[in-house]
Amino acid sequence: MKLLVTGGCGFIGSNFIRYIIKKHPSYRIVNVDKLTYAGNLENLHGLKKKRTYRFIKADICNASQMTKVFKKTKSDTVINFAAESHVDRSISSAAPFIKTNFLGVGVLLNCALEFGVKKFLHISTDEVYGSILRGKFKEPSRLDPSSPYSASKAAADGLVMSYYRTYGLPILITRSSNNYGPYQFPEKFIPLVILNALTNKKIPLYGDGLNIRDWIYVEDNCHAIDTVLHKGMPGEIYNIGGQCERTNRFVVKTILKILKKPASLITYVQDRPGHDRRYALSVTKIRNELKWQPRTSFSEGLKRTIAWYLDNQGWLKNTQTGAYRTFYKKYYGSLGLKDL
Repeated sequence: MKLLVTGGCGFIGSNFIRYIIKKHPSYRIVNVDKLTYAGNLENLHGLKKKRTYRFIKADICNASQMTKVFKKTKSDTVINFAAESHVDRSISSAAPFIKTNFLGVGVLLNCALEFGVKKFLHISTDEVYGSILRGKFKEPSRLDPSSPYSASKAAADGLVMSYYRTYGLPILITRSSNNYGPYQFPEKFIPLVILNALTNKKIPLYGDGLNIRDWIYVEDNCHAIDTVLHKGMPGEIYNIGGQCERTNRFVVKTILKILKKPASLITYVQDRPGHDRRYALSVTKIRNELKWQPRTSFSEGLKRTIAWYLDNQGWLKNTQTGAYRTFYKKYYGSLGLKDL
């Protein structure tokens, strides 16, 4: 299989590439990433010499660049992780989210159609459903996004599905709950809590801290995406959840307890606009049809995650200083389209 992975230098994308290289060593992987602030080549350190792996710096919103990538790489499968994904940033400035998460997906779909891609797997989020106080969202549930980020993802889901219904493009969509684990950029909730706790800084907690999220360890999500890639039916959507609902307050206090830090580091701040109260996914479809289920408990996953950040504080520091861009220049040079 010849995979074109977009956004492969991000958190989930880089974990997925590592997972695939280990699980399917014969697969050829081309990783396309624009390398925005959260796209970090250090996440894939050590893969440069792999004969089956290649990195190309390109922007999915640039149609001419992506046409060249598709033409030269001859990939038969596209897995799109590329996205602007931080809700707070989308509230401050929605334009980059609309451009990358919707228009960029349109560029990829057109290229996939033009070059006869056999599978197009789009990575989405549970946030497209909005908030639910009781019960769980199923794949046919109405989409009701609350932020510019989730609205841009919901719009992309609709666009992806339309290419299946209109053109017969063999698409798949996964919607996962909140991921956590190694290589997650420290603006996100769990790594931010870990970073602030390690440096004895105040940990901001929105509202009353009782917003509920379903957490899934990133390796479990990678396993699920791999399962959908190989067993999923074209035109179908699959929810991926950890079946592990926790309040934000519980998560913070658990991390502080593991790190032996005082609860006094918690500071409650004004809630953000449109803050969803609870996310919850039904995974009945993927469990029954594709025989997938999460393997990692929240307790075990959180311990692994904290241990990784403790062992990789150089990586953590580099994300704060931008030093990983020096790493990119040193080890990869340009590696842009001119190298195709």
